[in-house]
Amino acid sequence: MKPVSLNEIKQELQHLSATDITELCLRLARFKKENKELLSYLIFDAHNTASYIKETKQHIDELFKDVNRQNIYLAKKTLRKILREINKQARFTLNKQTEAELRIHFALTLKQTGIDIYKNKALENMFLQQIKKAKAALSGLHEDIQYDYQKMLDEIE
Repeated sequence: MKPVSLNEIKQELQHLSATDITELCLRLARFKKENKELLSYLIFDAHNTASYIKETKQHIDELFKDVNRQNIYLAKKTLRKILREINKQARFTLNKQTEAELRIHFALTLKQTGIDIYKNKALENMFLQQIKKAKAALSGLHEDIQYDYQKMLDEIE
């Protein structure tokens, strides 16, 4: 079965009542954890971005506590898990400033862990890729905001 287009779904949703839309959202949230997380963000956190960024950074810091600093292989696995979380949060917010801030926080925290990222090519690439993505996210922002974040990036590099 082929799913219908987003435009068709949008048109059909306009004809439904508020209670029907609520039931559809709740049913959708039951099927996938990510759908539930997105709905939670949109309902509870979308209106207060600063608080959401702070909570997400704290969550990232907690995940960094689990990084194995002795075994590079295990460290890479944990860091990839953290990056999946950052990518998910960036998709939820659809805000380039939030994305840049989370990626810069990741790079800064990775530097502070004491892991020699330049000893392992995969870790170095992971680090450089996050800086590159942060710069790409910053490119669409206002010049003053770009300047502030660029200073942070320069300190990291």
